[in-house]
Amino acid sequence: MFLVIVILQIQVSKKGQLILSLRSISVFQFKNYQSSRFSFDERIIGICGPNGTGKTNLVDAIYSLCFTKSYFNRSDQQNVKHGEQGFRVEGDFELNGRPVKVTSILRETGKKEFSADGQVYDRISKHIGILPAVIIAPDDAELITGGSEERRRYLDTLFSQLDPEYLQELMAWNRVTAQRNVYLKSCADKRLVNHYLLDTYDLQLSKHGSYIYRKRKEFIAGLLPLVTRFYAEIAGKDEDVTATYESQLHDSDLETLLKANREKDIILQRTSTGVHKDDLSFGLSDRPFKTEASQGQRKSLLFSLKLAEFEILKQHKGFAPILLLDDVFEKLDETRIKNLLTEVCIRNQGQIFITDTHADRFAESMNYLGIKFYVVDIL
Repeated sequence: MFLVIVILQIQVSKKGQLILSLRSISVFQFKNYQSSRFSFDERIIGICGPNGTGKTNLVDAIYSLCFTKSYFNRSDQQNVKHGEQGFRVEGDFELNGRPVKVTSILRETGKKEFSADGQVYDRISKHIGILPAVIIAPDDAELITGGSEERRRYLDTLFSQLDPEYLQELMAWNRVTAQRNVYLKSCADKRLVNHYLLDTYDLQLSKHGSYIYRKRKEFIAGLLPLVTRFYAEIAGKDEDVTATYESQLHDSDLETLLKANREKDIILQRTSTGVHKDDLSFGLSDRPFKTEASQGQRKSLLFSLKLAEFEILKQHKGFAPILLLDDVFEKLDETRIKNLLTEVCIRNQGQIFITDTHADRFAESMNYLGIKFYVVDIL
């Protein structure tokens, strides 16, 4: 019942301003927290305290209520406080004037339960996209310098919040690809290969992969111009920065690619072609961004990607997602910090959580912008 109500509210409210905010959160046995509760009384929230006190852990708890899982740890068990069994995180949100209570529980048995307004989801993935959120964290530098897997994760995180069907197709793609790879590894003797079984796998992959490719192509067409626009605003000057979507499916359909590479896959014992090879490539003056860009330029591009993610969600949902900025003051110079905060705090009307080791520095930045804020001291 909850899902129907929320979706209908979003559809109706796109004509006006629909506001999403987190009013309070309680954490029990989550990471370094034994039992704590925090209330948030303003749109701009500073989470301040020395390193190692749990600022990032609190941000991650907020993110987990929006996206159903930790941003930093793939295993729920890694989020349990040392020496304890299980955790509970509960948040009181407001969506378009309606209170929404979201609860995430990891039982001592290892079973995960996720609920909204007391209704436990039969599939946790149904929650994704209802309370959209964007996080910017120090390790996100891998988006620029790391391998293609990080950039696909970025795209999938965004597109899963835009389109519930995309998430289901992606999960199906991953499941069938894993099954196909297991079978390929079992084909030690090429004479025993069951090509009829591979035909079945390929037909399923073609269906799921084609949908994923179409949606990526559609969404990326709107995303990349925003990346270059935000880059110029954060850097404070025009630079010849380019962003391109790369996919094997640009030149051929997936079914044809899978058939053409079947013998290669049998030898490699893995699926070598498909949407799991997609990537975003960046350039600087017609040269690879990764090798040519300075540290400042890399940071500007990272924040541009995240702000573009934020803007796309805002356009599609009709309201601003929750924005979580972790440790940005330590990562950007003064000019870029002012440009970033002007963009997210003044031009945007969504709720923002910002961590900083120095409460005075955070307050000074907010006072410079002339906006109200609230500080949560983590000691």
